[in-house]
Amino acid sequence: MKRVRYQSFEGIHWGELYGGAVQQLSGMMGTHTGHQLHLSEVTLLAPCEPRLIVCVGKNYAAHVVEMGGAADALPSEPGIFLKGLNTLSGPGDDIPYPSWTDDLQYEGELAVVIARRMRHVAAEDALGHVLGYTCAIDVTARDKQRSDLQWFRGKSADGFCPVGPWIETDLDPSDLRLRPLVNGEVRQDGHTTDLIFDVPTILSYLSRVVTLAPGDVVLTGTPDGVGPLALGDRVEVSIEGIGTLENRVADRVG
Repeated sequence: MKRVRYQSFEGIHWGELYGGAVQQLSGMMGTHTGHQLHLSEVTLLAPCEPRLIVCVGKNYAAHVVEMGGAADALPSEPGIFLKGLNTLSGPGDDIPYPSWTDDLQYEGELAVVIARRMRHVAAEDALGHVLGYTCAIDVTARDKQRSDLQWFRGKSADGFCPVGPWIETDLDPSDLRLRPLVNGEVRQDGHTTDLIFDVPTILSYLSRVVTLAPGDVVLTGTPDGVGPLALGDRVEVSIEGIGTLENRVADRVG
């Protein structure tokens, strides 16, 4: 089931997508209101309203190597960091290219949206707290990620986390193909079978560090093949069983 968050002439609502029809819900976890619109009558927004956007870095072995790590020295626990809520954007939104970076890069990722409060949850119970899965782009100013003391500029500028186009609620995250493209050319091609830490392990680990709340988003890491973006580039992240998130790099800002 595809759960969407959308804007129409009536305001911002949650809904479920059935073919070309959007059936309105009373909330993210709500029931059908009986109101329906055609998909052409709405604008899809980021399908989440998080309190936290938590990311896992270097969670594919080949990506560890391409970032300068050793193939025999993989992380022993998930490497986690936050992206600010100001980074959140939706399908079709522009990706800003800040004037203070010369190395804007894409990282296509599977994202998890939380449905139920998680605190000290065992891995075997973790997926029972998940609403579903969506596509995400962890936009990164790579030069600032490398040069700055912290990753704030590198990871948390405005619009640095497009998410969407919807949440797929009926999906097994254990073996999904992930294919980010730039201008129609495949740049990354990975499978969640290659995650160093799988989704249940990540969620359980995070729940021992922070309380995850309904609507929170967890990015699970990117495969190898990350690279630079230029003004006007069209970025797509296609994930098996979910669909395709598409965004375009906008003019220089700031």
